[in-house]
Amino acid sequence: MPAPAPRIPSTAGEGPMSNAIFQLARAHRARAAAMLGEMDLHPGQELLLMQLLDRDGQTQSELLESVGLDHFTVSKSLRRMQDAGLLVREPAAHDRRVMVVHLTDKGRAVREPITAMWRALEETSARNLSAQQAEPFVRTAYAIADAINSRALPQEESE
Repeated sequence: MPAPAPRIPSTAGEGPMSNAIFQLARAHRARAAAMLGEMDLHPGQELLLMQLLDRDGQTQSELLESVGLDHFTVSKSLRRMQDAGLLVREPAAHDRRVMVVHLTDKGRAVREPITAMWRALEETSARNLSAQQAEPFVRTAYAIADAINSRALPQEESE
């Protein structure tokens, strides 16, 4: 039996798509957080690990750019992950101010658990969708993200 439709606040009536995106993002993040918690990871750490699993030895700046998170969040996540023994940060040979991030054996060992978690999250997310619905949804979601990301913030527009 499908879940009842959420009550949409009247002020959100002018943005039903935005409200749906918010509800989707919140539900997805909550499910992912629960799954990551079982692996002793915090949300967002899996994104950093996936980037490092694809290319170990990135600088903090490269990781920041690849995951699209702010400097504080990435720095805090990397510190927690270093404390957990998943990675090490070392000054770069060419510039001691630049930190290079390397996975430890423990960090490399999370490849399969993260892959399995991501697969399970995908299956849960698409449970009520056919392949004919899922494929256009992915394209639409990326189109929406591109539209949002290409638009300057109101503060930037006035400058």
